[in-house]
Amino acid sequence: MVVGAGIAGVSAAFHLAVRQGVKDVVMVDPRPPLTLTSDKSTECYRNWWPNEPMVGLMNRSIDLLEEMAEESSDVFGLSKRGYLFVTSDAERLQTMVDEAHITSGFSAGPVRQHPGSVPYGDADDGVDILGPAELGEHFPYITDKAVGAVHVRRAGWFSAQQLGTWMVEQARDHGAELVSAEVVDIHVESEQIVDVSLSDGSSIATDTVIAAAGPLSAPLASLAGVELPLYSELHLKVAFRDHLGVIPKEAPMIIWSDPQRIDWSDEERAELGRMGRSDILGEMPIYCHGRPEGGAESPYFLALWQYHHEILEPTWPLHEDPLYPEVVMRGLTTMVPGLAPYLDGLPESIVDGGYYTKTRENRPLIGPCGPEGFHVVAGLSGFGVMVAAGAGDLVARHVTGRPLPDYADSFLLSRYDNPNYMAGVQAPEHSGQL
Repeated sequence: MVVGAGIAGVSAAFHLAVRQGVKDVVMVDPRPPLTLTSDKSTECYRNWWPNEPMVGLMNRSIDLLEEMAEESSDVFGLSKRGYLFVTSDAERLQTMVDEAHITSGFSAGPVRQHPGSVPYGDADDGVDILGPAELGEHFPYITDKAVGAVHVRRAGWFSAQQLGTWMVEQARDHGAELVSAEVVDIHVESEQIVDVSLSDGSSIATDTVIAAAGPLSAPLASLAGVELPLYSELHLKVAFRDHLGVIPKEAPMIIWSDPQRIDWSDEERAELGRMGRSDILGEMPIYCHGRPEGGAESPYFLALWQYHHEILEPTWPLHEDPLYPEVVMRGLTTMVPGLAPYLDGLPESIVDGGYYTKTRENRPLIGPCGPEGFHVVAGLSGFGVMVAAGAGDLVARHVTGRPLPDYADSFLLSRYDNPNYMAGVQAPEHSGQL
């Protein structure tokens, strides 16, 4: 039984039923597949992480995405345009270059300096370091205040909805079943899962449960007597209608890697102060970012800026910030000055979002824990879509006893029992989260 039909649960069911040939796989969720948080993401992927096990897991996940794109005739539109991290600070650029060499050592691909012996062009892995001349030549819409950029190449985006739908169809074709209900109890006898009670009054006998319930994973696991060290942050995103065509459709994910201050007028500052919005009056954090959305004819651009970290108990409907579209647009204008006309009148915009459910060090939980037969795929934070294929593959290997990759132990709940691991838990600013 896979509890949760978001992208993680669907992937687990797919890998069990399709790739591992497991019979009688059941997905249980009271909602339609992919409708709680999986359809609220920016649907991006990258193998560029400041952590070796994460690079290994992401490389495996991207390998699987590429395989599935070929198998499905690319029904989910796998883009390979990369992530472009831009800075106006020479010292920050050098730090980014130093970090690139460290990440490259984790098998994330080579570092290429431009100008250099290798011309800048298409690449499918590694990273390109661009100076101001190269940045201006290839990305003329980026501010001329930028001193350089780091272009991560094994990165891009895809339609999580289309990928998830394809995996559901494939799993069903291999005998998997989807049950519309909520799990209300998990029964354990002699430290072994025996059955699960559902909200419709029925129960299903099973000796294996995979908890893949996204922001609801912790309360679900507690039914099996397992405490998961998770917390949730609210994250919003906004889709703008870029009717002026400022950002080209072929643009990569563009990311402003410097802190900044929004250039509010004196009148606006006074009003924001009266509104109690000190959170947007001072220095704002790094990583205001976004990417083109849709096909060649789509005018939309998706953008995000996590300028405050609200830890909340997941509730719906989401708490929305009415100023979010304007704040994000002002942040983007620092990187793309051509967006400035939109400050006189915001374009049509749509805001949605979800919860990033995380562990302290922003590394997921994947594998067995608690009573015999209980497994978890949780804490997928803001990287659930990109890691889902690899996480589904990994938990399926745990369930079926297949050979495990070198990074498998790094994602077990039992890692918190290791004093050496706990001593080296990364601080949030080095977690790889944008």
